[in-house]
Amino acid sequence: MTVMLLGRLEKIVLMLKTQERQSNELRQEDKKASEKWWTVLGVGIGVFIFALDVYIVNLALPIMVDSLHTSFATIQWIVLSYLLAIAIFVLSVAKLGDVWSKKRLYIIGLIVFTVSSLLCGLAPTVEFLIVFRAFQGIGAAFLSGLGTAMIVEVFPPEERGLGLGIRAGVFGLGISSGPTVGGLLIGLGGWPLIFLLNVPIGIIGILIVARFVPSSIVSGAKEGFDIIGTLILTITLTCFTLGITLLQSGGSGSNVALPMLVLSAISLVGFLVLEAQISEPMLDLKIFRSLEFSLGLGLRFLGNFVMAGVIFMLPFFLELVKHYPTEQAGLLLAVPPIIIVLTAPVAGILSDRFGAAIISLIGLVLMAVGCFLVSTFDTELTILNYIVAIIPYGLGVGMFQSPNNSAIMGAAPKERLGIASGLLSLSRILGQTAGVPLVGALFSFVTIASAKLASNVDVTNAPVDALVLGTQITFRVVTALLIASTILAGFSWLVEQKKVNQDLRMKG
Repeated sequence: MTVMLLGRLEKIVLMLKTQERQSNELRQEDKKASEKWWTVLGVGIGVFIFALDVYIVNLALPIMVDSLHTSFATIQWIVLSYLLAIAIFVLSVAKLGDVWSKKRLYIIGLIVFTVSSLLCGLAPTVEFLIVFRAFQGIGAAFLSGLGTAMIVEVFPPEERGLGLGIRAGVFGLGISSGPTVGGLLIGLGGWPLIFLLNVPIGIIGILIVARFVPSSIVSGAKEGFDIIGTLILTITLTCFTLGITLLQSGGSGSNVALPMLVLSAISLVGFLVLEAQISEPMLDLKIFRSLEFSLGLGLRFLGNFVMAGVIFMLPFFLELVKHYPTEQAGLLLAVPPIIIVLTAPVAGILSDRFGAAIISLIGLVLMAVGCFLVSTFDTELTILNYIVAIIPYGLGVGMFQSPNNSAIMGAAPKERLGIASGLLSLSRILGQTAGVPLVGALFSFVTIASAKLASNVDVTNAPVDALVLGTQITFRVVTALLIASTILAGFSWLVEQKKVNQDLRMKG
């Protein structure tokens, strides 16, 4: 009898231990799931205000030209100073993310972004605004360079596309809200309100990330800061964007532009040589040995080059050619971001199932179709025709972004997720930094040449017919770039298919 009782007790104890273990496992799973979604929320807030800022500011640019008594070429620096600051600092921030807490760095970024937004809203002149926008860009470098890596860390590989798709959807929500909210704010109190809006949102984001987002896994290794590389990269990017901008201004500025562009090219070569030789580079060039990774970054650059140009050009067409009020232009500019919000998460799920390369390829094709339709815009454009033309563009952007992100991060080494996230952001920012001045320069050149105006005349003063022709030619060139990107994406898809087939043969 005693033996039987002991046996039953042992079974009960074993059962209780099993239940306790299962309960602990369930709690761990619940905790991981909770951390996963808190991370999405925390990162999403930073992504939201980062994206909100893009469309709101671009919408206000035509108004700022008059309000701040400046020119088309100068007003671009409100965008470019912001993008330059991100491009210069994002790799250094991403490198820190591999050896220090990404969560703490993200909080620092939110603080800098929020404070600088307040300063932008209080800026008395265009010069002050450009400087404060550069500080805002430094904060954005933290948000842009670390958010993707934080999501990849907490999502398993089979759900990576979903996590990044949600992030892309939040980004789309930000840019879809931007035109509508921006139009209302500008109508209520002028352009300063578009910056002041970031302040309460930023404060809420800081509190949520600090309280709920889990700490990141860090290597603890001590690595130096590449000061010389940062300085050379600063010279490279600044000279490039300044040179392109001076080309648009005409007059004596054109004589300075070519030396600036040559200096930019020399600095770029020097940067690459330096990074290949020093022991602790800002950018470890070995990461580019992965063809899939490098092709993904190339597509990222070209895609964002086009997107930046489209975002920059459309407000000027709607307000200068169609003479729509800011509120109506804002509503029309909200159409593609709304489509992006709806498409991006679905595209992420599809990329998990069918492969990132093929979904990105479809996205680029749709973007090309949309930009070609935009190239037919003229003074007779109706709102219905605008929506019909812009829908394929929005679908394309939504289908391109998250699968492309997933392909790049999936090809990166696990111990280099921080720097891979930084390169992802850098390729996007470089695309935007190049896209705004180059697309703007093409538009200015075609418009001024067709109107037979002096080179130093500001393009916003050109006749409507010249503005229409400038827009049409510009978007046809953009369409050609997207076709080239589609060819590159097709090559990337073939590489992915070859890799999949090799893996299947090895398993077989």
